[in-house]
Amino acid sequence: MTTITEIAPDVFRISTYVKAADLQFNQFLVRDDEPLLYHTGQNALFAETRMAVASLIDVAALRWIGFSHFESDECGSLNQWLAAAPHATPLAGLLAAATCINDFAIRPARVLEDAASFATGRHTFQFLVTPYVPHNWESSLLYDTTARVLFASDLLLQHGNPAPVIDDVLEPALRDFAAGQRSPFHDSIPWTPHTAATLERLAALAPGTLAIMHGAACVGDAAATLRGFSAGLRRLLAAPGASPSP
Repeated sequence: MTTITEIAPDVFRISTYVKAADLQFNQFLVRDDEPLLYHTGQNALFAETRMAVASLIDVAALRWIGFSHFESDECGSLNQWLAAAPHATPLAGLLAAATCINDFAIRPARVLEDAASFATGRHTFQFLVTPYVPHNWESSLLYDTTARVLFASDLLLQHGNPAPVIDDVLEPALRDFAAGQRSPFHDSIPWTPHTAATLERLAALAPGTLAIMHGAACVGDAAATLRGFSAGLRRLLAAPGASPSP
């Protein structure tokens, strides 16, 4: 079953719980003059997600499609969306466009540099290049500076079928890493020289809401949540004796 929740003004969380994976798959729609969809979901989720989007906007009016990195849940149904919305354009950094998107997609991406800003009408966004955060080398994230929503992709993943919005996701988000190799998600976020500095950069934005790909959206002191997540990852993942970037 797919549910819709407005997590910030004109920012909608479209969530499908997949019982076999015990995981929510969340897409986010920003309703504006030039509507933006963040995450496309897998091909298998396209029909349900399209129906949800159609209840909020005319699907053909969709203008921008963003995602963090090249994986099926992030952008698997991209071409179905591009076919349904003839004026829609993918958003990507240079690496993602060059290595994945412009070969895969039926229309080329708009390539954005780190810290580039663009507007969709009432909402202004900042594009953030975030290597290996959450994982792939071409990773990026998107920050809605108007609604103060950070589209956090796979960061702070939580299993299960939680409420759409909660104010404390830190403990469930660290659970897989604390489980070590007993969890296949233990290696989902690598600890690299970029990790701590990137998470601090995100925290310094002082977002009011974290739009999380799997699990509840987080509201409240999101900066403290991101810093707590960084500290937890350092404790659980950083090699003994290593000196990761602060």
